[in-house]
Amino acid sequence: MIIRKTPEQIDQMAAAGAIQARCLKMLRAKCHPGITTAELDEAADRFITAQGATPSFKGYRGFPGSICASPNSMVVHGIPGPYALKRGDVIALDVGVTKDGWVADAAQTVPIGPIKPEARELLDATRGALFAGADQARPGNHLGDVSAAVQRHVEDSGFSIIRSLVGHGIGRDMHEDPQIPNYGEPGRGPKLEPGMVLAIEPMVNAGGPNVRVGDDSWAVYSADGSLAAHFEFTVAVTDNGPRILTPWHEE
Repeated sequence: MIIRKTPEQIDQMAAAGAIQARCLKMLRAKCHPGITTAELDEAADRFITAQGATPSFKGYRGFPGSICASPNSMVVHGIPGPYALKRGDVIALDVGVTKDGWVADAAQTVPIGPIKPEARELLDATRGALFAGADQARPGNHLGDVSAAVQRHVEDSGFSIIRSLVGHGIGRDMHEDPQIPNYGEPGRGPKLEPGMVLAIEPMVNAGGPNVRVGDDSWAVYSADGSLAAHFEFTVAVTDNGPRILTPWHEE
């Protein structure tokens, strides 16, 4: 069942999203060679709690971190720890914030200093796919329009959509209906209506589309060891079109 939110509830989610976006801005500024993913996690935890909110990921299904920090070939769900960022790395930072019972979830992949041209192209393509998908979150469209827009942008750029990982609805709970694949056909799936809120999140490999789960049963890697990227917004479907509730691109 897809739970539609009132305009007032969407405003509450936007308040959580504003904290989330500021947290990502702070983390981006700290992403330099030598910093560990554990140090990024600690900074995020302090920042979120100082805003009167809570890190949505901490303790969720047993996850130990306040953020997911996933470098290089790790796609998502990286547990923060001793890994120290190196010049030329890319790292996906995924942050969830709960404020007054409402959740906002978003991610971006950050370059650490100069990166190789293929890595830059991967990040640009994945970020562009997110915007292409979010632009389809309009009343009267279908969920498949979002999915198809993401897929088209990624594959036209020469990269691979990860088909086994999906976006999701979001609200009081971090994961609500519907699931949002990053591939599909336009015009298919549920019709989008005002009040639906979607966590749209392209997850893309530079190589093939397959993934594997790491020994910790959390981290997901590209199966072929190729670079991966992950970008995400929480987006509300409104009468005025898509409303990005986690505007990290504006921070």
